[in-house]
Amino acid sequence: MSTVHRYDVEIVHLLVSPRHAYAGRPRDGAADVPTTDAASVEVVAGKGIVGDRFFGHAAHADAAVTLLSVEALEAIAAELGAPPFDPLRARRNVVLRGAELPALLGEELVLEQPGGAVRLRAARPAAPCAWMDHVLAPGAHAAMRGRGGLRCRPLTTGTLRRGPATLVSPVPLDATRAGAPGPARRAPRPV
Repeated sequence: MSTVHRYDVEIVHLLVSPRHAYAGRPRDGAADVPTTDAASVEVVAGKGIVGDRFFGHAAHADAAVTLLSVEALEAIAAELGAPPFDPLRARRNVVLRGAELPALLGEELVLEQPGGAVRLRAARPAAPCAWMDHVLAPGAHAAMRGRGGLRCRPLTTGTLRRGPATLVSPVPLDATRAGAPGPARRAPRPV
């Protein structure tokens, strides 16, 4: 990264689940899958989060770690007139507070914490699925489009912990837009 911007963020949740909970038809109900809101997770370059359902699957290499802004869920709940959502129901691995994520699509970013850092490439949007209407609130599926988070390829190995972090970005971000929808897809910047 030649020009960098640094932002104080908070990692509020770290979801690890060995299997998919939202498979099949929502009317059949979610699978009973153990899910952990971990205090810390080990991220392995090119593989993902140790113990998670996407870890080491080549087909998911560019989507092995998912990021979500908690402000997006808060904005969607408010728009739908729903009570606050449980961020873990969105099934994203890393839930952040204070991060405008859509602007990072196609970029490399770093999450720094005392003792280390993890570099990720935001490869594509984390598109919401129809399950969101059933596990969050009616209308959540459509409302999450453009703010369902990012699917990332881990570029370095390291540990992420719940708590304060610094997001290092090659593009300027605006934390006040953390809950706002972003573009459906943006081309990566030239390397």
